[in-house]
Amino acid sequence: MRAKKQGRFFIGCRDKYKKVSYCWFISSKTETTMNSYPSKIAVLVHSKDNFDATCKPYLLRFLIEAWENVGIKVRVLRGIKHFEPADGLILHTDLTVVSDDYLAFGKQYPLIINGGVRDISKRIISSSLIGQKNSYGGAVIVKTNFNCGGKSERKKMSRRRPLYQALSGLTRWLPWSWTGRLRPHNYPIFKSSRDVPRAAWRNPHLVVEKFLPEREGSYYCLRQWLFFGDREISLRCFSNRPIVKARNIIHREEGLPIPEALRILRTKLRFDYGKFDYALVNGETILYDANRTPTVAWTTPAARQASIVNELAQGLFCFFGKA
Repeated sequence: MRAKKQGRFFIGCRDKYKKVSYCWFISSKTETTMNSYPSKIAVLVHSKDNFDATCKPYLLRFLIEAWENVGIKVRVLRGIKHFEPADGLILHTDLTVVSDDYLAFGKQYPLIINGGVRDISKRIISSSLIGQKNSYGGAVIVKTNFNCGGKSERKKMSRRRPLYQALSGLTRWLPWSWTGRLRPHNYPIFKSSRDVPRAAWRNPHLVVEKFLPEREGSYYCLRQWLFFGDREISLRCFSNRPIVKARNIIHREEGLPIPEALRILRTKLRFDYGKFDYALVNGETILYDANRTPTVAWTTPAARQASIVNELAQGLFCFFGKA
């Protein structure tokens, strides 16, 4: 394999963010490549994923462009029917739980980025879950167990099974506590667990968490940790709404230190690449969401967004050593 020199992405690279070392799924076959940069990377997406859609701009698309700008070949594999030789594979299936056949396909490669992250459901990643008989007396929030309201799962199911799509239309008017359908920006918040509908407790598609928001004055705060390998970006977003989303953010601040508890959790969950949404409440780190296929709120990066891409794109090289 030919060695590559480190290039610059878009508008140059910055080194102000702390660097740490992560690499979960490297087999013994990788030893001969650890001292050189990759010539070719494969990206595995689900056969039903619309990876190139502008309506859902995945961050990875911009990272791919950055890698291609320095001469790294990137091949996007849509499903597992075709094997494409490469120095490593990025597992990027937009589902809460990665199926066994996709994981098995990935093991054909000498290195799998995010190969250890199979399940990111709330029942796996959340430490704030409560049961119906729990004595917790504070406010609670009801969420879907699947990531992002289970939207990706429903889309793939409806494309594969027309009957499912027809039945989904018929159940649209039923209560959310029965259907388990919720949009993340509309997750219901209750003053007490006693106010949660009884059907919600029995619905396997829903979970109930303690509602533990971070506050600063009148604002609700959401912290975000974006990382790829040893490169990372940290943000804190402010909103007037209790559920902080891109559409209601008033302003952001950057460069905050990442809590050690969150780094430990990343190690436990075996994330190489992704985004954690979290908060600091009374000195405790509260993880809201863990996402291995993060999206961005822009389709064309401006200077600041390009700088974020620059930083994260360099994280690829920690998996292959330094030149």
